[in-house]
Amino acid sequence: MKTEIETLAGETPGIAYELVVHRLSGSDAAAPSVYIQAALHADERPGPAALHYLIPELVRAEAEGRLRGSLTLVPQANPVGAAQHMFSQHMGRFYGGNRINFNRDFPIPDAQGVRRLDGATSAVFTDRRLKSRLLELADNHRVVLDLHCDDEGVQYLYIPDRLWPEMADLAACLDAEAAVLWNAGSDCAFEEAAFAQMVANAKGGDLTGHCCTTVELRGQLDVDPVLARKDAQGLYRFLVMRGVITDDAMTAAELRPDFVAEPIAHVEMIKAPVGGTILYHVSPGDQVEAGQLVAEVVTRPGEPGGAAQVHAPQKGFVLTRRSRRFIRMGDDLLKLVADRPSPSARIGALED
Repeated sequence: MKTEIETLAGETPGIAYELVVHRLSGSDAAAPSVYIQAALHADERPGPAALHYLIPELVRAEAEGRLRGSLTLVPQANPVGAAQHMFSQHMGRFYGGNRINFNRDFPIPDAQGVRRLDGATSAVFTDRRLKSRLLELADNHRVVLDLHCDDEGVQYLYIPDRLWPEMADLAACLDAEAAVLWNAGSDCAFEEAAFAQMVANAKGGDLTGHCCTTVELRGQLDVDPVLARKDAQGLYRFLVMRGVITDDAMTAAELRPDFVAEPIAHVEMIKAPVGGTILYHVSPGDQVEAGQLVAEVVTRPGEPGGAAQVHAPQKGFVLTRRSRRFIRMGDDLLKLVADRPSPSARIGALED
């Protein structure tokens, strides 16, 4: 494995960031090449934890001549966000310089198929140069995985619907509980931008064998050795199944019998009707019926009528819920995946 440390200049004198990139060389040019990054939202740490256990296995495979496909790994893809703290709180989702989400506004090909990337010395904010560099690193790989996590949630994936059900093997290897399928976007997240370039590069539009996804590794607090090893093993198994690694001891995985795969338009974003303290009555992974009580929001503790009840608008699967227990009116309480479209469905990202 070769490790490169790239320097990303800050916007003022004396400020710079280091982006660590690992490269492993495969023996077969025809085997799939793979790009994996983690912690683009810098406060989401299950991805780096999983790569902590996966990388030694990849190094071993390379040393033993079992690595067929080449890999590019960026275990901590956002050193800019990693450095953002305010009053002891980590601010890793939005760039403090312009308040833009680190996983939005990636450059994508225009109507003429031309993608305009910012260079290392472009006179733009650091987050834009970082986004362009990450896309350059991901270019020309058949497999692109962006490791994230939610607030509190099950293991699930965002997948372009053109790659489903072929990508069911990744969901099975990760023991994921759900997949959210999308076919259009407006927010230019990394996955969307990487997939757009993947489509542009595909000969004759053939995407067979391609994989591009955001992997949601449960919730922000689901970071421990047991889960990290499980996720690393799942990623390793997937790479074996896709022909990137040779390992005769590894067998294929099957989707969970209760696996949920629905279009993104079927995701209900249930919002808080009032502000206050959240008391949840359901957890991620639960199946709920239409009208079922899913949460209460306490506005006036102990007083008659001091809590507003929140009910499921339709039958569905609880995908995620908010981790902080104090909420404002209009904030998202939880995501519910249903088997029919949500009346409030929108194109693009589900959250800011």
